[in-house]
Amino acid sequence: MPDWGPFGLTGKNAVVTGGAMGIGFGIARRFIEAGANVVIGDVNGNAAEEAARKLQGGPGKVVAMTADVSDVGAGPALVERCVAAFGSLDIFVNNAGIYPMVPMLEMTPELFDRVYQINLRGLAFCAKAAAARMIAQGTGGKIINIASIDSLHPSMVGLAAYDASKGGVLMFTKNFALEVAPHGILVNAIAPGGIATEGGMRSSDLTPEAQQQITAEFARQIPLGRMGVPDDIGKVAVFLASSAADYITGALIVVDGGRLLK
Repeated sequence: MPDWGPFGLTGKNAVVTGGAMGIGFGIARRFIEAGANVVIGDVNGNAAEEAARKLQGGPGKVVAMTADVSDVGAGPALVERCVAAFGSLDIFVNNAGIYPMVPMLEMTPELFDRVYQINLRGLAFCAKAAAARMIAQGTGGKIINIASIDSLHPSMVGLAAYDASKGGVLMFTKNFALEVAPHGILVNAIAPGGIATEGGMRSSDLTPEAQQQITAEFARQIPLGRMGVPDDIGKVAVFLASSAADYITGALIVVDGGRLLK
């Protein structure tokens, strides 16, 4: 194991929601490599168990748990699982989210509410549960919310519900950072741009051909000339979780290859 210096997470215990694949898995992998013990929470329990098996053998330990963040009981349950497995909670990453591609003129109230329940309400109540535990421990902690470049600027038609939820994530992050700062809890957000994951646009009704077309068009607008990968987000998450970011709170770090510059 290399010396991670101020970026090391040895002795820290973390929860990553939506950690079975994609960005969440990339974050969990880097956390474990940096020495943290991780609870992978995911609505797909089998996928979470498989992810945990893949990550066994690193410097940090890993366990899996089925968790649907649209259930307000998920946050407390994930916190309890981390404490039971590892003894404390030091880092909580709110990564779980969905992004159905549906124009607002075709949106149903039920789908809009589902996006809100997972992307914003679920995130907020997971953050509440994490902060409550960190306050009880008296040792501070780090909460990292996965926002989006769509928190700042819409990427395309069809993401009105998603964009509204991610705009809410940004402002929740800032306000909650103010609230819990006196307790030594730092709350920050990461805004990924286009990230290529194995799940792709699985939450949409688009055909594979339409998905490829949208991805290719998006990639052409990225100054660095490529889509991002989960590890691009994982490494930034390690930074925010580590002592290297001990004077940063309420911030949004954009990781988009320069996409917003266009």
